[in-house]
Amino acid sequence: MAPRLSGFTRASSLGPIAEFMGQNGASIERVLSDVDLPMTLLEQPETLVPLREQFRLLERAARATGDEFFGARLGQVVRSRQLSGFGAWVCGAPTLRDAIARAHAGLATMLQTSTELTFAVQEGRVCWTIEFTDPESIGRHHNELLGVSYMIDTIRSYAGCAWRPDTLVTALPRGTPHAELEDIFRCNIGHGAAATSITFDVCLLDSVNPSGSLPAIIAPSALEPTVPGQRDALAMIGAVTDLALHDGYPRIDWVAAKLGTTRRTLQRLLAQNGTSFSRIVDDALLRRAVRYLEDSERSITAIGFELGYRDAAHFSRAFHRWTGMAPRVYRQRLN
Repeated sequence: MAPRLSGFTRASSLGPIAEFMGQNGASIERVLSDVDLPMTLLEQPETLVPLREQFRLLERAARATGDEFFGARLGQVVRSRQLSGFGAWVCGAPTLRDAIARAHAGLATMLQTSTELTFAVQEGRVCWTIEFTDPESIGRHHNELLGVSYMIDTIRSYAGCAWRPDTLVTALPRGTPHAELEDIFRCNIGHGAAATSITFDVCLLDSVNPSGSLPAIIAPSALEPTVPGQRDALAMIGAVTDLALHDGYPRIDWVAAKLGTTRRTLQRLLAQNGTSFSRIVDDALLRRAVRYLEDSERSITAIGFELGYRDAAHFSRAFHRWTGMAPRVYRQRLN
């Protein structure tokens, strides 16, 4: 049986976490260092991150701020429309009913895997639920409270900024104090559910978008690259290798750990798919080199340095090995 690797999310799902932590006297730079993630996540929100690493980052941020409900409080400043191309597309639906349908249809390809949204209507009430299937448990409740906050903000895009759910039920253990969360979310809070959910009046589903709407059918790739699927192990490994490149030449032990597996298991998985870690790294370097070469402002030497090569000659030899041509020739063919 193939190992179960971590799901993925975009760095944009953390919202304005850097500013939020700064306002609470903590350093996001220190937190990123503690969980061994690159600083570039703050500047490139489209970057893909293993979901388990986001859980861990939120847990570490909670400890740094001394806030046991950090995810919930961060959730009060997030905005769904800023949640990458996915959020803008969802909140651009003509009605709330359509927005929820878009969220369910596009979540796994456009924003986040290992995450399930469910929707049920009973006796005039809607129950909208979010559940994470990633096996990581550290920091999970912070991510659940952050995730449900995005759901609440989506509804507010149609119902108005003062809207609040009738009830919010969390997956926290029964007996967890709820007064503080009720103060944060300004609604009734319950605990002990299998998954976190909110309930609201079914009449809200027909609320019309006050800001206009985007077309119903948009290819996810038209907005940003898709998130690797849970069955595409090579794409998942490639995504973490891309992440590793932000801090230098990728190390297999680092990539394996971020995916929630071991070096040996990762090597075996790559061999079963007819490849190796060095090939995965070469593919990642080539993708980034091509992207940089399309930028006419970057010199060949600067590109080589950014990719970790000592000089332009070493980079040129590697690029020729990958493509059969020198980077200068490749750039000329683009014109």
